[in-house]
Amino acid sequence: MRKIDFMSLLTIHSARKQLVLFMAALLLMSYSYGQQKIKDSLQNEIHLLRSSEDFQTKDSSYINLLNNLGKELRFYKPDSLFSISKEAFANSTAAEFSKGQIESLMNIGDYYSDKGMHKKGVLNYLKAQSIAEELDNTSYILDTYNSLAGEYEYQGEYAKALKEYLKAMEVAESSKNDKMLSILNENIALLYASQKDYDQALRHFKTVKKINERIGEDLFAAHSLSNMASVYIDLNNVEYAMFNINASISIFEKYEVMDWLAYAYEVKGKVYLKQDKYKWALFWYRQSQALHEKNVDDERAEIDLLHGLAEAHLGIGNDSLSKYYAQKGFNTAQRLKIKEGVQKNAKTLYKIHKQKEDYLEALAYHELFQELSDTISRNESKKNLVMLKTKLNHEQQKEDLIANNEKALAKQKNYIYASMAILLVLLAITLLIRRNEKTQKALNKELSVKKDALEEREHELREINNTKDKLFSIIGHDLRGPIGAFKGLIQLFRSGEITEKEFLTFIPKLGSDIDHISFTLNNLLSWGQTQMKGTITQPSMVCVDNIVQENINLLSEIADKKSIKMVNELSENTLAWTDADQIDIVVRNLMSNALKFTPKNGIVTIAADQRGDHWIVSVRDTGIGIDKETQEKIFASNTNVTTYGTDNEKGTGLGLTLCKEMVENNKGTIWVESAVKKGTCFYFTVPKMSESYEQAS
Repeated sequence: MRKIDFMSLLTIHSARKQLVLFMAALLLMSYSYGQQKIKDSLQNEIHLLRSSEDFQTKDSSYINLLNNLGKELRFYKPDSLFSISKEAFANSTAAEFSKGQIESLMNIGDYYSDKGMHKKGVLNYLKAQSIAEELDNTSYILDTYNSLAGEYEYQGEYAKALKEYLKAMEVAESSKNDKMLSILNENIALLYASQKDYDQALRHFKTVKKINERIGEDLFAAHSLSNMASVYIDLNNVEYAMFNINASISIFEKYEVMDWLAYAYEVKGKVYLKQDKYKWALFWYRQSQALHEKNVDDERAEIDLLHGLAEAHLGIGNDSLSKYYAQKGFNTAQRLKIKEGVQKNAKTLYKIHKQKEDYLEALAYHELFQELSDTISRNESKKNLVMLKTKLNHEQQKEDLIANNEKALAKQKNYIYASMAILLVLLAITLLIRRNEKTQKALNKELSVKKDALEEREHELREINNTKDKLFSIIGHDLRGPIGAFKGLIQLFRSGEITEKEFLTFIPKLGSDIDHISFTLNNLLSWGQTQMKGTITQPSMVCVDNIVQENINLLSEIADKKSIKMVNELSENTLAWTDADQIDIVVRNLMSNALKFTPKNGIVTIAADQRGDHWIVSVRDTGIGIDKETQEKIFASNTNVTTYGTDNEKGTGLGLTLCKEMVENNKGTIWVESAVKKGTCFYFTVPKMSESYEQAS
């Protein structure tokens, strides 16, 4: 689930409105092009200011441009974000420009947060908060509260996080800032969801939905829909999850918000993964991966993506790729100190090594996974109680404030009575009597309004107190009931108050409790047993033209984006004796490569010719071609050739090596013919379906 940042949703400075309108038009044509234009425009403005005769580094316009450029570079060039923000802070300090100081400190805090250096992130956010409070700027105060809360949550300090969110809620409510109320309610919902308190999470999401309807902005709704989809996945409600994520994707694609679109694609992959539809899961994870590689540099967000890719590849049987992504996610999570990411990827690595019968490595990862699971499990109830206690303390502070107001009202009443007494003495003076009447009416009206407000608050406090009692009752029962019953029965048996025969009558009940406790472990073992067979080539009768057509349909969206025509020249019933899943992967890799290295308005042709007892399948493109030196390397097992496509698409360098292994597993060969700037044709052979194969099948 993805936290929402307030400053990323604010509009750009009014002095640059014409530039923003121009940039918006470019964004509709191409996000990556438009994003670069924004950076170029900001850099050009900075260059023009620096080259002017009266340029000064203390100029607020120059400082604002530096801070805006830093924000644009956060998920693109984070090191540049840091250096630019340091310069902006130094200039703002010299100029005593408070707003510039706040924004540069927030940018520096974001840099440390993304790098996993949470203490430094908190320190910079606190400095920004102190300046914002001195400036009494509500927008900046709200942003610092929200960022601090998120950072405390990353550190596992949930009480501090909730406290900051609740403080921000009061400020947002008093300033009637609907946008910030939407963001804060959603972040609180995500906080509860992280603790598996889905009832509270969904309750806050309902509040978010009402506020978003009032705001009427698509992007706010899309943020909420994507996060709600992630919660519904955890609740095993895949239908609701799919509905929400599809709705959010259409909005993010419309506005081309690439970091959120990458997250939405990842969530959609997670929906399919939940249903064990590994190929579709892999498809959507790859869409997210492509955006991360090209447009988004956010390692923290990439951890869940890498875990999803690892699980999808493992489900399909691509153990080597699964291990690559799981190890990468594991290393990133360790570096950023994100326990949940380490835990999830350790579990995947355990399953991979167990399948390979590398039991020492499997045991090491399993022990790490179990250690982290135990730690998270032990702390889960404690965290929930801490969060509840923090909320109740916050409500108690409200009660104290109400009590102080009541005391003030009581004093006010005394003053009123004294005034009335004085006025009674001065009845002879008509003017004073009339003034007294007017004053008395105004005070009575004010008291009536405050009395109604206090009665309403009293009612709310009673409801909150009842909720608190109910929550503690449920928690006490869940913690003490099963354990207490089990412990009591054993003590009765040990003390001889019940006989062995009587004790045995409780065995079914004890067995049921133990079965419940070991449910998770049994699920894990059952899953492990299903994976023990490993990757096996299982040939059967396969209609190759159907596989080609399915992949044309699957890749049609990519082809359409580049206006590339895909032609299937295979005759019907091109029957082969091969493993369908493995040949499907070969065809898809070759077609995907052809699309990647073919410029716009090109053609990709797939054909098959008979030669003896084999089919020769060809994937031909009108692309940029491959030089002789690269042709000699691409199929070598000890090399990893990675190149960029015509639209700067990036590959992993592993696809063709995987194709070679799978073709050879199916008793075939693979080769390439290519000429630079003329095109490329990949060939591979598969055995034809024969009568002897039919009898064997």
